[in-house]
Amino acid sequence: MSSKTLVAYFSCSGITKRVAKTLAEVTGSDLFEIAPEVPYSSADLNWNNASSRSSVEMRDKSSRPAVATKVADINAYDVVFVGFPIWWYVAPTIINTFLESCDFSGKTIILFATSGGSGFGKTVENLKSSVSPTTVIKEGKLLNGNPSEKDLTAWVKSLGLEN
Repeated sequence: MSSKTLVAYFSCSGITKRVAKTLAEVTGSDLFEIAPEVPYSSADLNWNNASSRSSVEMRDKSSRPAVATKVADINAYDVVFVGFPIWWYVAPTIINTFLESCDFSGKTIILFATSGGSGFGKTVENLKSSVSPTTVIKEGKLLNGNPSEKDLTAWVKSLGLEN
């Protein structure tokens, strides 16, 4: 994979981070953590509590949690893998914040996610309004468990992207 590829990820528990790091290794991509300006505590992530931070954010589709840093030069990349855990059948709203913080015009975004049981749902549909109409967003794949380098390499090849 050329140096024009970035793997950006949001992870609270470390699962998505582990997958992102392996994906970056297999693709030879740069790695960027979509870190919240205010880190999530375990109480913030308690989806059983309707008042928890994550529950409140996910109910409010206009919620845009601040990110700690931006990608230094998004123009250096043609393809951006964006990874996250699935929350309430979609991407966490911090992914919208990330997408709105850069100009992805003319770029391809390939999503990957980790999930305790749900699929992508309406994730692509929910993220399209956060990017330019010339940005291509592809659903990508759920990468649960601990996918091997071999599995990730096969997936990347199936996308027509090779190292």
